[in-house]
Amino acid sequence: MRRVLVANRGEIACRVIRGCRELGLATVAVYSEPDANAPHVRLADEAVALGPATPAESYLNAKKIIAAARSSRADAIHPGYGFLSENGDFAAAVEEAGLIFIGPCAETIRQMGDKAAAKTLMQAADVPVIPGQDGIVEDNFATVAEKIGFPLLVKAAAGGGGKGMRVVEDADGLEAAVEAARHEAEAAFGDGRLLLERYINRPRHIEVQILADNEGHTVHLGERECSVQRRHQKVIEEAPSPAITPELREQMGAVAVAAAKAVGYHNAGTVEFLFKDGEFWFLEMNTRLQVEHGVTELAYGVDLVKWQLRIAAGEPLTLRQEDIAPRGHAIECRVYAEDPARNFLPSPGRIRRLREPAGPGIRVDSGIVEGQEIGSDYDPLIAKLLVHDATRADALDRMVQALRDYVILGPTTNIAHLEALLRHDAFRAGELDTHFIETHFADWAPRALPLEALVTAGATRSGSGRPPPTTAGRDPWSPWGGQSGWRQGV
Repeated sequence: MRRVLVANRGEIACRVIRGCRELGLATVAVYSEPDANAPHVRLADEAVALGPATPAESYLNAKKIIAAARSSRADAIHPGYGFLSENGDFAAAVEEAGLIFIGPCAETIRQMGDKAAAKTLMQAADVPVIPGQDGIVEDNFATVAEKIGFPLLVKAAAGGGGKGMRVVEDADGLEAAVEAARHEAEAAFGDGRLLLERYINRPRHIEVQILADNEGHTVHLGERECSVQRRHQKVIEEAPSPAITPELREQMGAVAVAAAKAVGYHNAGTVEFLFKDGEFWFLEMNTRLQVEHGVTELAYGVDLVKWQLRIAAGEPLTLRQEDIAPRGHAIECRVYAEDPARNFLPSPGRIRRLREPAGPGIRVDSGIVEGQEIGSDYDPLIAKLLVHDATRADALDRMVQALRDYVILGPTTNIAHLEALLRHDAFRAGELDTHFIETHFADWAPRALPLEALVTAGATRSGSGRPPPTTAGRDPWSPWGGQSGWRQGV
């Protein structure tokens, strides 16, 4: 393996490209029209245009991506996360084209992508699963629901990300929930099949990172706490979890390894669980690198991206389970271009000013630069802020200060909301569940912008509602580029 095409965009594309470069591998970026000058395009050794912004014509177009790999002489494809990363047909097409797919095999992706099939496989491997109907429910929903009991969860058999899911409190709401979940699942995944299972109220969301080589040597790298979510999507993650004891860590890790071996897993993956009152149940397996992989890297001192590349190249896994233990505490905050005060509505716009926090124990996985336009065609995640320190309390303090130092002017972001979450007494006490935000922050409103941000904005715009005239190539927002009467202090 000498040349890797990264079939993604944003911060994950930058992260993978840097990992490749550190291992001496050449890189190829792909990009849609609005991403022509994006950081991942500049960072790669070569870049290939895919087409318009629409994902179906760019980052979701498997034929274009494989053609880009061939034209650029890449011999491997890294899918990142999202888009085609958990598409078994794409993985198979990559392999059929004679290229290396940096991830598990196509059959494993297909098995774990179907929640009904995954649940059956996990039961056979003695992995605890959420009680419910075995297999797809095609009709007689009322009869199955009565057997399971209320409250219950209607959820799509394919896909994830909270789409095609409805909580049903009683029999009166079942029919409407089934129709809504089926419609949403068909629109999102092209697959309207549904499952019914017991609803676990206010659980924690705990996931276990695994690594496996091509010879079956498999290890786990502890758990991540992912309970703080909005719309079933994670916002803050940390490792280790404040709720998991060393004994539970060993038990959950062993179950995750058993789950991986049951499907012949290789490369990096994640086994997700719901956890409550000392019990845990299999939720799903993510057959890719997770958005939140960085907290595991910081807490365990392991570079997951490099191990993905090494395993794909046929190298054996040299990590031993007895040597793997968390060192200190890591936290990740997902920075979104969205407005938490307006039900997390996406907030596109141009990044007028950007200042990222820096210092000991601080890491920013970013896919943005100053002046970049944040559009509405893709997920609003624009960066991940990570910190590491000796204890959870110290890491929380470091993260709060890092968020205060983070300046993004232009699109509305969730930075202030993240700080409020971290400062809440229940969060600091580790009293978390998947309803944390709606319980404690249903009516949250941001404070006024920091004085520093207002001064920066005022000085930058020179009191004008539009950018000053400039010569070609200059920054239109620079105070040096203006031709008005305003001058920098002399």
